[in-house]
Amino acid sequence: MLRHIVMLRFKDHEKVDQNAREFKERLMALESLVPELKRMEVGLNVNTKPSAYDLVLTSDFDDEAALNAYRIHPEHVKVLDFMRSIVSETAVVDYYV
Repeated sequence: MLRHIVMLRFKDHEKVDQNAREFKERLMALESLVPELKRMEVGLNVNTKPSAYDLVLTSDFDDEAALNAYRIHPEHVKVLDFMRSIVSETAVVDYYV
């Protein structure tokens, strides 16, 4: 199984809570729309340190081909478009478990 982890920082710090909740809803909807996506978990940050990210996404796929299919799935692309409008920074790790 391939695990895909993404951490994000939002652009507008005054709207972090609002943007995080809306983004989480959009992400979680993908679980029923993208067959290659086996499992997804979205966590909202509670850490107030400046080095902390605002949101973390953990998702599981059978392999890299499934992850690549998810990346180009039309519903995922819609979420990416929204993400680009609210996110300033991302960090990504993909690894096999």
